[in-house]
Amino acid sequence: MTVPTAVVRAGETVGPLQLSGTVETVLDGAARIGGLTVLAAVVAGAVAVVYRWYARERVSFPPAVLLGIAAVAVYLNATTALGQVLGGAGALSVRAAVFNVTALLAGTVAAMIGVALGDRLAGTVVGRGKTHAVDGSLGRVVRSVGRVITVYLPDEIADVPGYDPIDPDTKAALEGKTFVFPRGLTVVELRDRLARRLREDYRVGHVDLEIDGDGTVTHLGVGSRAAGIGPTLPPESAAMAVRADPAHAANAGDLVQVWSRDPSERVLNAEVRGTAGEVVTLAIDAADASKLDPNERYKLVTLPVEQRADRELTELLRAADETLGVVELPEGSPLVGTPVAALDVTVVAVHAGGPDDRIEALPGQDRVLAAGESVYVIARPDVIRRLETAADAIADPGDSTDGTPSVDAGTTPTRVGDGLDGDS
Repeated sequence: MTVPTAVVRAGETVGPLQLSGTVETVLDGAARIGGLTVLAAVVAGAVAVVYRWYARERVSFPPAVLLGIAAVAVYLNATTALGQVLGGAGALSVRAAVFNVTALLAGTVAAMIGVALGDRLAGTVVGRGKTHAVDGSLGRVVRSVGRVITVYLPDEIADVPGYDPIDPDTKAALEGKTFVFPRGLTVVELRDRLARRLREDYRVGHVDLEIDGDGTVTHLGVGSRAAGIGPTLPPESAAMAVRADPAHAANAGDLVQVWSRDPSERVLNAEVRGTAGEVVTLAIDAADASKLDPNERYKLVTLPVEQRADRELTELLRAADETLGVVELPEGSPLVGTPVAALDVTVVAVHAGGPDDRIEALPGQDRVLAAGESVYVIARPDVIRRLETAADAIADPGDSTDGTPSVDAGTTPTRVGDGLDGDS
């Protein structure tokens, strides 16, 4: 590219022809720079629109602006190479270099403006949506196929009955939040992943979650995990701190005898729940609490280890997702006459009411449930809730061919997301 020059010596005047040539050159250069800025803005804006439509979020400035500048650079390189081929031009002149630098700077500014305008236009047409919390294993799937399952939490989150509510700020942060997971998950897998995200990222203790086959959350309840000594104490027991001389390696769970000093006699048996110097926290029967004097110093005698099934079960339930629930069977319940095996949950005991009034631990799978009984089950909160709903429902003889209703524990391997995002 050659630009006509106008050299003016001292004492000479510039003629009309020379002046018109200079103005024409400047206008031509300005027009070409203007065209290149429009090109950069259009390319960067198109990138912003496509990214907003595809990823449902704002595109990052650096890559979009770089693509806009690349379009300008391609044009400049093409015209320079063409000039060298046709005109035999050598190295670029100073004026051509100034023109190229100016075009690149103007293209950069125009590309930034194009990104902002393109994103605003795409946000108006496509919709900005809510901020997505992306699952950690999503990156590879999104980059390969770009198909995801979007799960929207309800605007109102319930509490799980029998558990303390979670922090109000945490519940407010979860209401209406959006999560994104890879496609191809079953209903059970999606529910487990979402429940695990809520427990790990938001420190939710228990999750009662129901998800439809299309990924819609139909019910969500959350509760905090029980903490402290109280939830681990068996019924009719209490915890009390006393001054005592425990063994050197005494620790929580040790069974001990509590002896008084004057006179030296055994007061009671207890279980150590914690030590802090000479202060020991003991788990004792509630009726024996009056036997201990908080002002007296006791001696502790450690006993051999004994199996404590109730303690082990309590510790396991505190760490597990499942919990213990009681389901009562009223008159006319569809679960009356159902064998234990049909419940598809872990039944640990059945409390028979009426004149029998006895508790049958670990009933057989063929044990038939009767009206007025209470069933103690271990399952997730959502499974217990469905079991309670089934127990309170009105019996319908047409529920099944053999008249025995079944309780779905959520194990149907239905895949989620078929037909989402406009897919067939």
